[in-house]
Amino acid sequence: MAKLAFLGLGVMGAPMAGHLQKAGHDVTVYNRTTSKAQDWVEDHGGKMAKTPFEAAKGAEFVMSCVGNDDDLRSVCLGDDGAFKGMTSGAIFVDHTTVSAQVTAELYAAADAAQISFVDAPVSGGQAGAENGVLSIMCGGDQGAFDRALPIMEVYAKTCRRLGESGAGQKTKMCNQIAIAGLVQGLSEALHFAEKAGLDGRAVVEVISQGAAGSWQMSNRYETMLDDKFDHGFAVDWMRKDLGICLDTANENGASLPVTALVDQFYKDVQKLGGGRWDTSSLIKRLRAMG
Repeated sequence: MAKLAFLGLGVMGAPMAGHLQKAGHDVTVYNRTTSKAQDWVEDHGGKMAKTPFEAAKGAEFVMSCVGNDDDLRSVCLGDDGAFKGMTSGAIFVDHTTVSAQVTAELYAAADAAQISFVDAPVSGGQAGAENGVLSIMCGGDQGAFDRALPIMEVYAKTCRRLGESGAGQKTKMCNQIAIAGLVQGLSEALHFAEKAGLDGRAVVEVISQGAAGSWQMSNRYETMLDDKFDHGFAVDWMRKDLGICLDTANENGASLPVTALVDQFYKDVQKLGGGRWDTSSLIKRLRAMG
C-alpha cells in the first residue's frame, strides 16, 4: 500500500480520499477549511495536515481536487505548497478541472522539482465519486500515468491516458461541451412536453429507449420535472468550466456556437439565484420565460 496525500475535501474529493483509505492506503488529507479535514478523519481514519506541504511530505502520490486555477496554484506552489514537500520521484495527480495553461505551468514546475505531474480531471459527479465509478481522463508522461493508475482505479470506472500533459484537461473540455448541449436539449424537450399538456414521465419512458436517450435524460428527468435542482454539479462551476472551453477554443480556432449560447443561458440561471443549483436547472430559465 502507498503513502498518499489528498488535497481538497469537497463533495468530490472527500469520497475519493475515503475510497483510498478504505483500500488500505496510508492517507493524509488537507483542506482549506480545517473542520472538513477533522470530520473526514473522524469518519474514515487516516491523518490530517495543516498545510499542503505537511500533507505531501514523504508521500509517494499527492492527489488534488480543488476549485479552480488559483486554488491549484496555491496548493502546489504557495509558501506551504505541496511541491516543496514532495521528494524526487513522487507523483502529483490533479483531479481538478482547470485550464490547460495552468496545467502546463505546473507540469514544468514539477519537472524542475524532479517530480511528475499528471492532469486527471474526472466526470461522473458526486454520485460517481461516492460510488467509486468516476471516468478519469489523463494527460502526462506515460511512466507517471502507469504508476498512478492503480491508485486512481480505486475510485474509477474507467481511467485512460489521452496524451501528453494537458490532454486530460482538453478531454474534460470535450466532456463539458457535450453535456451543455445535451442538457439544453433535454430542458427544451421537457418544457415543450409541459406546454403541450403531455405527461413528461410517459414521454421520457418512450423516447429514452430510442435515439434521444442519454445519461442526462435517465438520471435527471425526474428531478427536472419535479423542479428540484440539488443533485450534482453546480451552475457556478459549470460556467467556470465552459469559460475554460471557450477561452481554449479562441486559441485553437474551434467553433463552439452552441456552447457559447448555453453558457449565456447558465448566466441567466445565475441571475435567477441558481448559481448553486445543479446543471439541469436550465429548464428553470425556460419556465421563467413563460
